[in-house]
Amino acid sequence: MAFEPALAQALEQLFTEERKVRSFQKGAYLFQEGEPADDIFWLRSGKVQVGKIVPDGRELTIRVSKKQDMLIEMTLFEEEAVYMMNAKALEYGEAWTVPRRFLEKLLSSKPELMVYWLRYTQTEHLRTQSKLRDLVLNGKKGGVYSTLIRMGNTFGKQTEDGLFLDVPLTNQEMANLCGTSREVVNRLLAQLKKEGVIKMKRNQITLCDLDYLKRGINCENCPIDICQID
Repeated sequence: MAFEPALAQALEQLFTEERKVRSFQKGAYLFQEGEPADDIFWLRSGKVQVGKIVPDGRELTIRVSKKQDMLIEMTLFEEEAVYMMNAKALEYGEAWTVPRRFLEKLLSSKPELMVYWLRYTQTEHLRTQSKLRDLVLNGKKGGVYSTLIRMGNTFGKQTEDGLFLDVPLTNQEMANLCGTSREVVNRLLAQLKKEGVIKMKRNQITLCDLDYLKRGINCENCPIDICQID
């Protein structure tokens, strides 16, 4: 999600002045749930999945973050804040990091930035609520369909064949996003491919009939800012 221009400028200045550069390999954790939340991350390259381990041991991916996204999976202004999510790299990349207290100091000193920040966090909350609603109300098929729609809004690139999803996801990683098993994802993707709704090649998906997916979950056509996966 894009920040308000004034907040984006202030954050960029903060990271430019105070940053440390951290590189990460595919499969590495930038941080894990429950660890002390000392730093915030600004992705400069690569893609990172953010999620939780649910009680039965499965991974539930809440979103996939990309270049220019920030990872701030914590509650600010707490003395002993911890990360509330896991952040795992889907591919090699780099991030800039700054101490959490620097962001807290910036927001405390400029009330107008605090207002922008609250708007940003509110939208992020609505995104998460919308995703969880679809997973709960629409079942396994709806979880896959709504995830494909969100991926199209976030990573889609228009081609002659349709909307190409420019993100490297295995079927297991896709299952983590949908809150279901890999077997269910395999079956539903194969069915969609057979019906010409999608095309698949080496774990890369092209959406050929986005309206079919929307009809399948009675899509409410939420604002694009809400219907995203990043």
